[in-house]
Amino acid sequence: MVRVLVTRPEPGASRTARRIEALGFQPVLLPLTETRALPVEASIGADAVAVAVTSANAVRHAPRALVASLAGLPCHAVGKRTAEACRAAGFLSVSEGPGDAEALADAIGGGLAGKAIVYLCGRVRFPVFEQRLTAAGVHVQPIETYDTISVDYGDAEVVAGLSGQSVEAALLYSAKASAALIKLIARPALRQLFETTEFLTLSARIAEPMEEIAGSRVHVASQPEEEALLALLSQPR
Repeated sequence: MVRVLVTRPEPGASRTARRIEALGFQPVLLPLTETRALPVEASIGADAVAVAVTSANAVRHAPRALVASLAGLPCHAVGKRTAEACRAAGFLSVSEGPGDAEALADAIGGGLAGKAIVYLCGRVRFPVFEQRLTAAGVHVQPIETYDTISVDYGDAEVVAGLSGQSVEAALLYSAKASAALIKLIARPALRQLFETTEFLTLSARIAEPMEEIAGSRVHVASQPEEEALLALLSQPR
C-alpha cells in the first residue's frame, strides 16, 4: 500500500488521514507544525463593515467574545473549509471565496474601497492579502489569533514515526512545513527515507524551495484546496 506522509498540524492531520484511508492509501502522520492560540486584546474599530478570514485556524483559535462581537458582520472566507469553520464559530453571514487569499482580495477589494474590515489571521502569514486590499483602498485591521510553531523532532523520532521505511508521497500544506521537511531531509540519518518521495504541495509558493532539492518529484495542486491536493495522489507519475 502506498504510504503518504501527512505533515499538517492537528486537528487537520487526523481528518486528512481519514480521507487518505478512504482513497486506499496508508497515512503516516508526522505534523511538522502546531498552532497555538494567542492572547487577543484588540479593540474593534467601530467603522468595520466586514470580516475576512483566510485560515480556518484563525476562527478556531479566536476568543468566543471576539467572534460574538463580529458575528453580525458579513464574513468573507477564503474557501469552503474556512467558510465551514466560520459558520461553526457563529458567524451569521459567510461567503465562500475562490480558495486563494490573493484571489479573495481581488474579489472583495472593489466593493470595500474606502471602508474598513477586520482580518482574523495568524502571526505567520504571507502579506499579499493585506497588500492587495490596501492597494484597493481598503483599511485592514489584522487581529492575530494564533501562531504557527515548528515541531522539533530528533532523528530517532522521525525514523520511528515512519517505521523506518520511506514514504512514497508527502503532503505539504504550508511554506513553514516545507521548510521544516527540507531541514529533516538534509540530516544524514534521514535522507534515505525521502530519496524517492513525491512531494505534493498546495501551491507554487510552497513547492518552490522543495523543487531545489527534489526537482521533478515536486507537484503542485491545480487549486489551493485539499481536494485538488489529494487528487494528485491518483495521478500517474
